[in-house]
Amino acid sequence: MSTRFFASIAAVFIALISLSSCGNTIRGVGKDVAGTVDGTQAAGRSVDRAARR
Repeated sequence: MSTRFFASIAAVFIALISLSSCGNTIRGVGKDVAGTVDGTQAAGRSVDRAARR
């Protein structure tokens, strides 16, 4: 087995790890944004209810 072969395998593993990390980050950001939207909607409903009194 040559050094070039091992370098190629290492590059593939690094690429796979990088891509899986990116996917986790994107999912996490999506959850954060969804939480922010839910909070904003709840605050809007509270203001609406207070304004109707």
